[in-house]
Amino acid sequence: MKTFTLPGTDIVAPNVVLGLMRIENKSDDEIRELTRTARDEGIDFFDHADIYGTGIHTCERRWAEAMQLSPSEREQVTIQTKAGIIKDGPYYDFSYQHLVSSVEGSLEALETDYIDILLLHRSDALVEPEEVARALDELHSSGKVRHFGVSNHTPGQIELLKKYVQQPLVANQLQLSIGHAALLAQGIAINVEGRQEAYNLDGGGIVDYCRLNDITIQAWSPMQTRVPDRHVFLGSEHHPQLNAMIDELAAKYDVEPEAIATGWITRHPAGMQVVLGTTTPARVSASAKGSEIPLTRPEWYGLMQKAGYLIP
Repeated sequence: MKTFTLPGTDIVAPNVVLGLMRIENKSDDEIRELTRTARDEGIDFFDHADIYGTGIHTCERRWAEAMQLSPSEREQVTIQTKAGIIKDGPYYDFSYQHLVSSVEGSLEALETDYIDILLLHRSDALVEPEEVARALDELHSSGKVRHFGVSNHTPGQIELLKKYVQQPLVANQLQLSIGHAALLAQGIAINVEGRQEAYNLDGGGIVDYCRLNDITIQAWSPMQTRVPDRHVFLGSEHHPQLNAMIDELAAKYDVEPEAIATGWITRHPAGMQVVLGTTTPARVSASAKGSEIPLTRPEWYGLMQKAGYLIP
């Protein structure tokens, strides 16, 4: 497993992360097996959110109940969680009161004294960045949160926060996969008339912005296609050419197809992390093998082309 020091932190992080949004109905044994498999593959970075599960803090609580981490075990893992989405609306709330309250709930649910990284989940159109800064200052100075980041934010939204927030914003969690690659495709097909990916859809080149500002991109839904389909592309009858190439590369590198999907993301020099969403241990193992696959440029661009993106 390839690791790197997450910019803006002292965290030595793997470039593949395990997301835990679907564990609510898993047994303690299943959760422990899933986590143990991830650890065996070198994944010691676990991604949560306050809204994961049918209730608030449900999946955070299930993980903690199942794992029962000792203080020394807690120190061996990185726990990331998110706040800012109100499920009942749905709407968004980046107010001081909500962010602090959400973190308190996460700390209790996760049975820990601190959160390694807190992400602002999506963006709040009514954000008052002074309120965010006050919340982050308090959470950081109290030792309850060590580092901060965002999720699904544009460069402009991040710049607005940075005008007031003193702590580095170290991560931006964005949807990205071979089949959902507009963030990268627009930089390749720029100014090609009549192609959707040729137009700036993310507010100003978010991948380049994150690279310039030492913000680590965390790619969620790494096996899913773009809208309106939103299905897993691996093995899908809707993507025969893409899967034929994935299978060919899987045979070449002696891995499962999941590893090629992961490896397409980790190959990018931005130093991205892949956030896995599966609850199947075998798929965690298969996907983790993509951490260090050295896809060539023709292979990387070829996969993108087979997914339907224009390579002019």
